[in-house]
Amino acid sequence: MGFVLLRRLGDMLFVMVGISILVFLIFFATPGTDPAARIAGRNASPEVLEAVRHDFGFDRPLWVQYLLLMKRLFITGDLTSFVNRGQKVIPSIMHAVPVTMSLLIGAAIIWVVFSILIGVLAAVTRGSALDKGLMILGLIGISMPVFWVGEVANLITQSRYHDTWLFSWVPALGYVPLVDDPVGWFKALVIPWFTLAILYIGLYGRVLRASLIEAYQEDFIRTARAKGLSESRILFRHALRTSLITFVSLFGLDFGVLVGGGTLLTEIVFGLQGVGFLTFNALGNLDLPMIMATVMYASFFVVAANAVVDIVYASLDPRVRAGRA
Repeated sequence: MGFVLLRRLGDMLFVMVGISILVFLIFFATPGTDPAARIAGRNASPEVLEAVRHDFGFDRPLWVQYLLLMKRLFITGDLTSFVNRGQKVIPSIMHAVPVTMSLLIGAAIIWVVFSILIGVLAAVTRGSALDKGLMILGLIGISMPVFWVGEVANLITQSRYHDTWLFSWVPALGYVPLVDDPVGWFKALVIPWFTLAILYIGLYGRVLRASLIEAYQEDFIRTARAKGLSESRILFRHALRTSLITFVSLFGLDFGVLVGGGTLLTEIVFGLQGVGFLTFNALGNLDLPMIMATVMYASFFVVAANAVVDIVYASLDPRVRAGRA
């Protein structure tokens, strides 16, 4: 297990270096374009252009520019936005990360718990009215766009029924820091949590049901029944553990994408100024340093999530630890 962990950390470092070189070349070494003009923004004065060239070392070799940029991104953290008049990029991202993580972790807990419950219930009652009802609800959840669900939730909780006893506790849109007011933090995020989780509950529930039904056809389940094991032990000890491999794979990929800015629509609808919201504003202003930093941030979490998935794989499947799968 220790070897698997070290190998994945090495792979993760190698991939991150490759991504950083690729991103740098796209933003700073595209033939026929002046990176200083793109970083300075529209209608920049000659003085600002000269300041950008000096600040990013564009008069020095390309590999020196790359090292200077990585130093400013990961060591000194003093990368500056010229479009937003001196805004520090890394502190802005660090300020937005807790918002995105608060939204995503809460939603992930909800979608994992409910999707396992729905998947298991549907699999053990396969073909029944309950199974069909749960699958129809899952399909409805998958079909509803998150921005539409969010707007409907806001219409109900913030406007039409806000003064009733049912939703009078819902605060105004926005984020409340956990350390300042834990109760306010929970109240501000509970509606966004369920809004973001609805899509994934339906998707993961259906995937888990299919994996469990497939697992029940395997020989090791017949062997377990032949040994006289109870149905609950067969379900939770054998079938569910095998089926969770697909579940974990999906979760790792989705979590990495969402923490890297995939929560954009949910953050905009609920006024949460997280990484997705920050990236959206940077794209609107063509703020190149901010866009590049958020791309690196998103890449890191996607790579890290894949590494965690592989480690969880190894803990669930002995063949992975032995290097046979």
